[in-house]
Amino acid sequence: MNAHPEAVTPAGFRGLPADAVDVIVIGAGFAGIYAVRQLRDKGFNVVGLEAGLGVGGAWYWNRYPGCRTDSEAHYYCYSFDKELLTEWRWKERFPSQAEVLSYLERAAVKFDVLRLFRFGSRVVNGTWDDHRHLWTLELENGALLTACVVVSAMGILSAPFKPEVAGINDFKGKWYLAQQWPAEGVELAGKRVGIIGTGATGVQLTPPIAEEAAHLYVFQRTPHYVVAGQNRPIDDERRAEIARNYDEIWRAVKGHSFAMPFVSSGRKAAETSAAERDLAYEKGWKKGGLSFLFETFDDLMVDPVANETAAEFFRRKIRETVHDPVIAETLTPRDYPLGGKRLPAGHNYYETFNRDNVTLVDVKRDPIVEFTPTGIRTHGANYELEIVVFATGYDAFTGAVTRANLHGRSGRSIADVWNDGPQTFLGMTVRDFPNFFMIGGPQSPFANNPPCTESQVEWITEAILHIRDSGANVMEPSLSAQQAWVEHVNTVASGTLLPLGEKVGSWFTGANIPGKKHVLQVYFGGAHLYAERIRAVTAGRFREFELDSAAET
Repeated sequence: MNAHPEAVTPAGFRGLPADAVDVIVIGAGFAGIYAVRQLRDKGFNVVGLEAGLGVGGAWYWNRYPGCRTDSEAHYYCYSFDKELLTEWRWKERFPSQAEVLSYLERAAVKFDVLRLFRFGSRVVNGTWDDHRHLWTLELENGALLTACVVVSAMGILSAPFKPEVAGINDFKGKWYLAQQWPAEGVELAGKRVGIIGTGATGVQLTPPIAEEAAHLYVFQRTPHYVVAGQNRPIDDERRAEIARNYDEIWRAVKGHSFAMPFVSSGRKAAETSAAERDLAYEKGWKKGGLSFLFETFDDLMVDPVANETAAEFFRRKIRETVHDPVIAETLTPRDYPLGGKRLPAGHNYYETFNRDNVTLVDVKRDPIVEFTPTGIRTHGANYELEIVVFATGYDAFTGAVTRANLHGRSGRSIADVWNDGPQTFLGMTVRDFPNFFMIGGPQSPFANNPPCTESQVEWITEAILHIRDSGANVMEPSLSAQQAWVEHVNTVASGTLLPLGEKVGSWFTGANIPGKKHVLQVYFGGAHLYAERIRAVTAGRFREFELDSAAET
């Protein structure tokens, strides 16, 4: 049974050239699938473009061993379709990449959007024609497509970053980007493997590769706080409990700053005795996942004293788990607050460093100099390797959009416009880039992705309807609205401990990418308050935007 109307009266933009469509959506992950469904159901002629050969977005590309969500399955999904919510049976609390991909494939079929996507279609250039009021997108294969509106659903983590390392072309072994792991897999058994990077991806990769490889070398620049995931299968009893409480769960998700059904403790770590704090932290650790950060105490992200008590609890857990005290200390973060970098959920991560076939290499103390034909050379040692995996993260928030090479009204590329940091209104629109919308763009909330995606898709759909129903051809934010939003994003962040993560290369500020301006890339005012803000813009009939209806023919 399709979840959309059987027939929709065509109601797209009037007067478009024969070769133009109403809307092009770039990307086929959570955001792209929903956006195409919504716009199709409103009567727009919509085309989806996807560089991969199927739907899934990040969950199509990230096939590396151990890849899974950091949010629990029952709220890492679409909330708007109750039939899909009840019919899909998640297997694990934190589902694997394969399980999330299967879910999205099922959703795309159920919503009947596959036929509207062109797969294997990577956008390499885009140009706004200010006379005709149209976008023209160029694909990697040279094809050109024209549309009145372009919606980026490319995601915040879809532009992998590989650092330049001398000698890599001389390496006789094989190297891989974790985020572009071959679909057919990689033969690791009996191999000497190196992983460069210990962020969320490296944390997930390390345990499963250690179980296969003859020896694993983990090259770490900055140690991370890694919370215990406590993953487990979802049994029928738990599944039934979730189904009974889904309405309450989604109310909690939509009222939470990180779009998760966590309940505030109503207490502050700085005002609680050490013994009571430890009991709360132990309970949070055993529960597992990101609830540790959001349900133990309410002041962890705003009070340095409170944060340090939680950080020290993590340090103690590392010392208790890792047998070798030198390795434990190397794995211990000390120069930035808990949450200053993204908090990964680990599944036997620290335990892996007790294995005889795992070596931790501290590249802050002994930096990588170059690849050699047989491995990697640091200042102090040579490491013989047959396979190297780059788990070096992403050019987050802005990277996917800037790599699409879009040019706005002035002819300047969006990468050039954002050279000193992203400038947006609501993280979804950009001055001088008319009729261009972003789902998950910079200065959007950093939170559980699917619920945030839903609210942004629904807002963008209303905005495009407003363009059409007002009889205009063009819509873009006013300069004053954009400046006010940028100022608000920075003001909100200044009241937290997040800016302190910049000195250790946090991708929240772009500090992990050489040459990228160190400016906050994300909105930390809360997903729930953000949803209220964008609904207010809709209710105010988009008065923060300028409309123009005079196009040249």
